[in-house]
Amino acid sequence: MKAVIEELLALVVKFAEELRAIPEAEFSVKPLPNKWSKKEVLGHLIDSGHNNLRRFICGQYESAPPKIIYDQDSWVMANNYQSESQVSTIELWKMINQRIAAVLRAIPQGSLSKACDTGRGEVQLHSLEWLAADYIKHMKHHLNQIVPNSFDITYP
Repeated sequence: MKAVIEELLALVVKFAEELRAIPEAEFSVKPLPNKWSKKEVLGHLIDSGHNNLRRFICGQYESAPPKIIYDQDSWVMANNYQSESQVSTIELWKMINQRIAAVLRAIPQGSLSKACDTGRGEVQLHSLEWLAADYIKHMKHHLNQIVPNSFDITYP
């Protein structure tokens, strides 16, 4: 878990700077009316962070694996990231990921194998350890959409 935490924090430091360097107009432009802007992609990463933070916390103490699913389009629309400033969106992304790192650091070793259900209809159980590693892969996938060619990754 230490490597996951270190990578998460390194990504936040590096990309907070890179994201700030993108001109606001470029950050906010929607490539098509039904496609997310770079700002909304970052908003999606914030929402993913919120949902995964809940998984990392609830997964430790609930007796049965909690079912925590995420409807990404509804969350991005409800949060209305498109109307937020670039600076506040980047800061919120940084803060949620710093909080996730703190929670991951505090998870007892024996709880890393506890699971959450992320399935929409069918049960999809994943350990907290797996979810943490997948969270990094997911983040890299979407950071590639904002800053192309940052990672050589295929997700999922």
